[in-house]
Amino acid sequence: MGTTAEAAAHKSQQQQQSRVLIVGNYCHDVLIQNNAVKAVSLGGAASFISNVFNGVSISCNLVSKVGEDFKYPVSYTPIVIHTLKTTVFHSYFDLGFHGNDHQDRILKRVCACDTIRPSDLPDTRFKYGMAVGVGGEILPETLERMIEICDVVFADIQALIRAFDSVDGTVKLVKLEETGFYPLLPRIGVLKASSEEAVFMDVEEVRKWCCVVVTNGKHGCKVYWKDGELGISPFLANQEDPTGAGDSFFGGFVAGLVQGLAVPDAALLGNLFGSLSVEQVGLPKFDTRLLQRVKDEVQRRKMQCLLHERSDDELKFLRPVGHEQFHTFLVAARLITPCSIEEHQWNSPSSAMETEQMFHITRSNLNY
Repeated sequence: MGTTAEAAAHKSQQQQQSRVLIVGNYCHDVLIQNNAVKAVSLGGAASFISNVFNGVSISCNLVSKVGEDFKYPVSYTPIVIHTLKTTVFHSYFDLGFHGNDHQDRILKRVCACDTIRPSDLPDTRFKYGMAVGVGGEILPETLERMIEICDVVFADIQALIRAFDSVDGTVKLVKLEETGFYPLLPRIGVLKASSEEAVFMDVEEVRKWCCVVVTNGKHGCKVYWKDGELGISPFLANQEDPTGAGDSFFGGFVAGLVQGLAVPDAALLGNLFGSLSVEQVGLPKFDTRLLQRVKDEVQRRKMQCLLHERSDDELKFLRPVGHEQFHTFLVAARLITPCSIEEHQWNSPSSAMETEQMFHITRSNLNY
């Protein structure tokens, strides 16, 4: 009996430690503006998502491939392919902003590492899986294997519809229905896309099969499912580099679901991390005090929702009680800079009442 109990405890601990599987290659990102290199940094959706997970203390298992030239320290060791180089993307920016307030960007894949095959995935079971390739490294059969070993799979449409010019590697998008991934849509839980990517699928059709989340920069995001849709409020941000914003959103969104939040609350958390990401060049660094305040509030929200709703494994799409107050808290917490925290001697997470008071003080400066 003791041996059985110990085995069960070990299995339970193992499942808890590996609840999320992230699949997608690390990259080297080069940001170029006016023909000059502005920055060189670690890239790839997997790096931005795991960065968010680390910030909110969620462990995961990550499958990524790099070449022997990979030059960044990372929390999750990639598979090194010694005969190939790490995937490299060049992002070309101009100085102008266009009518949609998005900075113009041309993205080119100048080097591609190996694809991730089903045999590269762990032989274990996960609660959640995230298919987040950026350079065409995820194959349809790889996504199908993820569906088999994960209870719920989240897919970023960029992993499914990106194509690359054979001459200079310029990223192009193809219609989702023309890819080998299309038949798998009824078997995934959530498909995430930017507003620019969303036009390459029939949202009204896809929402019949799975939840669709469409991000739209400063306008927040919108969640579609079979029986309804919801707009989720944004957070103000001073954009420095949009690279990885959607990935950080996705990381925050799934992190919220992993911690038991309803879909609308999780999407708010995603919007928060997306807004924090665009304010820094490259992989963002999050203020630890802000992260602690967010983690404490997420736990409070989880417990509050459990009091009002039955707990099960189904995604909850309706706004839970206190959703607007959760947004209020995050807006105020985001505005608390390290300087203002020290000035007010807020060295530990404040109560919701304190945050509410700060929100009212700063609300006149916000554009809703």
